[in-house]
Amino acid sequence: MHKSDYGLADLGLNHPGQVHRNLSVAELVEAALHRGEGVLTAGGALRVATGKYTGRSPHDKFVVDRPALHDRIWWGNNAPFEPERFERLYRRLLAYLEQRELFIFDGFAGADPRYRLPIRVVNELAWQNLFAHQLFRRPTAEELKAHEPGFTIIAAPGFKADPALDGTNSEAFIVLDFERRLVLIGGTSYAGEIKKSVFTVMNYLLPLKGVLSMHCSANQGEDGDVALFFGLSGTGKTTLSADPQRFLIGDDEHGWSDEGIFNFEGGCYAKCIRLSQEHEPQIWGAIRFGTVLENVVLDPATRLPDYADDSLTENTRAAYPLDHIPGAVLSGTGGVPRTIIFLTADAFGVLPPIARLTREQAMYQFISGYTSKLAGTERGVTEPQATFSTCFGAPFLPLAPTVYAELLGRRIDRHGTDVYLVNTGWSGGSYGVGQRMNLAYTRAMVRAAVSGQLRDVPCTPDPIFKVLVPQSCPGVPAQVLRPQEAWEDKEAYARTARALAARFAANVEKFGTVPAAVLKAGPQA
Repeated sequence: MHKSDYGLADLGLNHPGQVHRNLSVAELVEAALHRGEGVLTAGGALRVATGKYTGRSPHDKFVVDRPALHDRIWWGNNAPFEPERFERLYRRLLAYLEQRELFIFDGFAGADPRYRLPIRVVNELAWQNLFAHQLFRRPTAEELKAHEPGFTIIAAPGFKADPALDGTNSEAFIVLDFERRLVLIGGTSYAGEIKKSVFTVMNYLLPLKGVLSMHCSANQGEDGDVALFFGLSGTGKTTLSADPQRFLIGDDEHGWSDEGIFNFEGGCYAKCIRLSQEHEPQIWGAIRFGTVLENVVLDPATRLPDYADDSLTENTRAAYPLDHIPGAVLSGTGGVPRTIIFLTADAFGVLPPIARLTREQAMYQFISGYTSKLAGTERGVTEPQATFSTCFGAPFLPLAPTVYAELLGRRIDRHGTDVYLVNTGWSGGSYGVGQRMNLAYTRAMVRAAVSGQLRDVPCTPDPIFKVLVPQSCPGVPAQVLRPQEAWEDKEAYARTARALAARFAANVEKFGTVPAAVLKAGPQA
């Protein structure tokens, strides 16, 4: 019988080895175990190690600079890659894949049929194909028959680039070609590169259709009220949106159209360092057969995960499908958001734990995207570093920041959405002196905001950051709400706060086209 290559010849791969398409979870787990790619934990999850690349490698990501889209790309945020170099790298990658066993996942990015993107993920590792199966939207049998990929991602960790020959910065590479609708990933086994490449593609395509693409999680209450949680990795996006009292729509990536929101994915990619059943019961319970655990240390005898062990990385991860979360909204869709939460892990320890934002303040904070990079999320980051990431997701934005900011501003204007800034970082001092925010207090503040309990609470403007600090919040001591009271050295607090305000101002100056009303809403140094 003729061996099908499932259309790989269209990619230029004419002589692959055995090709598997859309295998089941059990089949992919079996293949990964048979090939020695991982081991089963005591709870049935597949544990894998990704080697020296345990986080994203942002300096190894490129966008092919083609004339038709040159003026559209935000080159201040994206490294250009010459088309000729791309073609040469692509030919070398195809030669590497000849005669190799390959795994294909055909599915979708985007739960809304009006805006979803048919994707194809081609892997040389079975466990990475399981990752794709669990993270993206899975097709029905009928959808699979008619599936035609609109974008293809090829991930071959075993193929290492030659920087002198290929024009890369290292052996690892993530190269996106929007014109060819192709993503090449090599030299790194970290599966997050697959996920975030698809997110970058959606961030390119959707705004051109008038849809706001967002680096946020989303959940909804029993009455259908939707809340969005913006924040970089490690700020609590997954933890806070996985609320047993609400229903999870998605934990990381969404679009906001005129009709409402929709999840890009069909699964979650949760950080699990220091995971506990007490504080994160939903994530704890989701880690079972079918889940991929990245770089989690296991007890060699019992195969029980040690979530406190960071000897491999702080960026330990669990990838599982949404249906592992009780009560998750499996349709991946929801109505217009009633509440937006901007999450920031303030390493300086001067931002209030929660503050309400005016429309202009919301625009300012969105453009700023202030947070701290947390250890392990990127290579080379070993302790929190203060940073500004436009739209709380700058590494994944191929278009200019104002494109996304203007879309958000129009959504807030149209729907009157409440916006809050929540600091999940430090209190009582900067990193190394103060303490991390109490998670129980953070949960209480977020629940009060999402339920509308803070809407009519009197607020006091912060003297430096000008955001509106509630005078009270159910379940939270009043003094916790005022960050200066947690500092023993009040003068040190004032100096640190003014220094951070100056950083805000210097960052926003880079954009040059921010409306005056939005600039005026920013901090005053």
